Amino acid sequence: MKNESKHIRLLIVNGVNLSCLGTREVNIYGSVSFEEYLSELQKRYPQVEIACFQSDNEGELAKAITSARNLHGIILNAGAYTHTSVILADAVRATNCPVVEVHISNLFGRENYRRNSMLSGACVGFISGFGLQSYDLAIEAFLKKNSDGEIKLQQI
Repeated sequence: MKNESKHIRLLIVNGVNLSCLGTREVNIYGSVSFEEYLSELQKRYPQVEIACFQSDNEGELAKAITSARNLHGIILNAGAYTHTSVILADAVRATNCPVVEVHISNLFGRENYRRNSMLSGACVGFISGFGLQSYDLAIEAFLKKNSDGEIKLQQI
């Protein structure tokens, strides 16, 4: 059997407090850690090389986004920085990779301040409220191809 190489490269960038998944506010974010979920995600999408970076530091997140090279896209869950970070919005605009913003919870079903995203205008898509499956939906968007076989993000 021939060893098929992975042909799509994605980076998941997780922001503040996402290292606490599985233990923090399980009624909102669930009881699965991101490491457990990432392992499942990699099994579901063997054709996708999925790298992951998490930090609670805004500058480190910005550097991860702007340093991304040779990727088909970035999946960004900035956590609470979503509502406050001009720095991350500028980083998204500075990268040459398409970026999909994802959120585990439905931001529009929560506190009013969470309904504002500093990032959405810089991203090519926005997914919110499907639990960890929000990441699956972002990957599915990156898997869509145009008629030339080129990977092109479809509008969500």
